[in-house]
Amino acid sequence: MSQFIEHEGKIHRIEGGNAQVLITQSTACASCDAKSACPAAQGAEKIIDAILTDSSLKVGDEVIVYGQRSLGLFAVLLTFVIPFMLILVLLFVLRYFIENDALSGAIALASLVPYYIILSFFKEKLKSKFQFYVRKQAP
Repeated sequence: MSQFIEHEGKIHRIEGGNAQVLITQSTACASCDAKSACPAAQGAEKIIDAILTDSSLKVGDEVIVYGQRSLGLFAVLLTFVIPFMLILVLLFVLRYFIENDALSGAIALASLVPYYIILSFFKEKLKSKFQFYVRKQAP
């Protein structure tokens, strides 16, 4: 298994050392382990911000956009696993303090609001960690 998530695309715009790459979701996304966390796999066409690794690239060039697979799994952890565990733990804890199951469930679900608000405070740090890169396609 490759340690990188890769998508073919075309450079849409270049700004400084960054490029916006237009990618088209391929059938390979269906078999990818990290498709649920990958922003590249959530639509038929998507523009991905990526760091240029080759200064000779220009708008319209066919390229490969890639990122580390482990970061995709980390994204799944942050967006799905931790919130699920938070709800589950709160439901079990609240059952001992509140007899009304509907109220316990509502409180457990409401706990996601502060979780995602706290996560949004780290948006810039996470954005710098979850980077995609661009390289030329092999001829």
